[in-house]
Amino acid sequence: MKKTAIILGATGLTGGILLKKLIAYPSFEKIKLFSRYSVKMDSPKIEEHLIDLLELEKHAEKFKADVVFCCIGTTKSQTPDKEKYKKIDYGIPVTAARLSKLNGIKNFIVISALGADADSSIFYNKTKGEMERDVLNQKIENSYILQPSLIVGDRNEQRLGEKIVTFLMTAFNFLVPKKYKKIKAETIAEAMRMLAHNGFWKSRIPSEEIKTIAAHARNRT
Repeated sequence: MKKTAIILGATGLTGGILLKKLIAYPSFEKIKLFSRYSVKMDSPKIEEHLIDLLELEKHAEKFKADVVFCCIGTTKSQTPDKEKYKKIDYGIPVTAARLSKLNGIKNFIVISALGADADSSIFYNKTKGEMERDVLNQKIENSYILQPSLIVGDRNEQRLGEKIVTFLMTAFNFLVPKKYKKIKAETIAEAMRMLAHNGFWKSRIPSEEIKTIAAHARNRT
């Protein structure tokens, strides 16, 4: 049976890679994109809704699909204001989960981060942890929260801090514990595609298990 997918964050690194995978994958016949800017890609599968994602609830009637992929995320350097940061990293995924529950969508896959903890004293970890908690509180039948370590890939924008961390993690890779090793955005996207079809035995999926799921997906193709 052909599927309809929703992607939030298709203009970002991981979301953009995921979009290309779903276009190429025959099981998906329609891909709805909700974003502020166009992805500027030509495919009969794509249905774009250019909106303010902070007002996603106003578009509930269009938010219908078989699976939702939430690839939304910002950084401290991009969004230094903590209130705005929380509206993006917490507000958008939780609103999307609520709309998914409302509209009977049974598959919800969202990118969080390693170290997410609702009880953390670190604002950014706490925000991700609260997002995870409130997404799972929607009790969507198949909810999967990916917790990657440092995500690497070819980004359009320059992130100096990320470049430094990536350099250090590469140079001292032998010292980095396995679960903290960097992960490619392509690996995350492949795991998300696999989860939409095959599911997983638990809701929270840390970085190393994301890599395992992606490897299984590649071995099956």
